[in-house]
Amino acid sequence: MNHIALYRKYRPKSFEGVIGQDHITKTLQNQISNDQIGHAYLFTGSRGTGKTSVAKIFARAVNCLAPVHGSACGNCENCKRLEQENDINIIEIDAASNNKVDDIREIRDKVKFMPVGAKYKVYIIDEVHMLSDSAFNALLKTLEEPPSYVIFILATTEVHKLPQTILSRCVRFDFRLVSTDNLMKLLVKVFDKENIKYDEESLKIIASAGEGSVRDTLSIADSIAAYCQADITKEKTLSVLGTTDHDLIVDFFDKIKEKDVGHVLSLIDEIEKAGKNLAVFSKDLSKHARNLLVCKSCETANEILNLTDDVFAMYKEQSEKFEEKDLIRYMQVFSSAESELRYTLSVRLLLETTCLSAMLGFDAKKN
Repeated sequence: MNHIALYRKYRPKSFEGVIGQDHITKTLQNQISNDQIGHAYLFTGSRGTGKTSVAKIFARAVNCLAPVHGSACGNCENCKRLEQENDINIIEIDAASNNKVDDIREIRDKVKFMPVGAKYKVYIIDEVHMLSDSAFNALLKTLEEPPSYVIFILATTEVHKLPQTILSRCVRFDFRLVSTDNLMKLLVKVFDKENIKYDEESLKIIASAGEGSVRDTLSIADSIAAYCQADITKEKTLSVLGTTDHDLIVDFFDKIKEKDVGHVLSLIDEIEKAGKNLAVFSKDLSKHARNLLVCKSCETANEILNLTDDVFAMYKEQSEKFEEKDLIRYMQVFSSAESELRYTLSVRLLLETTCLSAMLGFDAKKN
């Protein structure tokens, strides 16, 4: 039997299954319940936050014969038919590969045809910002006055690239990054259903690595579960991701504070010999500086960081050793180096230079 990727297998089928977007799902459910459905919607937000999934759920719900509190019942004839990926009443278009004016003209010609066995024909245009200027112009008239049975849902990660004329004709919904806590709860459900063993520390590491994206989190979980053979541990998780153990990075920052150049250079050597990605390590340094700043300056620090109690206590203790201005400088120094590390011929040399700059308080690239 072919393996189905976790992010596909656990794609939500109803509004209730969508996590972290209650402000959107509740509004859409209310519109359906009150029969106040718009003709054009804009879904914008970071990748993997549920834009396409919600568009499909909405498309099924508006065509349900007996919606329950604005959600599709899942049992009627329309619901069962619309679950099929190739139903002619839900048309998905990838604007990245169908971005020419002729592609939009084809849509404009086809909207004239009534839906078959459904109330609405729903067009979902993904990555809509990829359309050419002429394609946007062709879409404009149809978007402004579509037939009563047509709904457009435009999805994009780069809303700033859309013309104002398009934006003004759509009901806009901004999808938020999903919290680490919600991602951890999702991982627990998925791992339990898949009979995958795990520990809490691994959950936090995977959820944090997902950076607010449900799809990225489940893709990372998929690769780690395969590597760990369904028994996920902290050590194996760190090995797959290439991220740095808490104890090591705390020790590294202690040596930066002490301006122990020799020890810092030795630690970088150990990290490289252990096969870790130095570019990822630099990102971990920037993130750790931020975590220490949060520990030092925020009363509800662990509600923000969502760390285990022992790791938070370790971070909190270390944060007291640093001044806020130094932590801000570390964040700036390490984050500015991240983009350069992707292209440099010597990652190690640039990382060493960056660490010296952070420790000694000067711009090593200018001196």
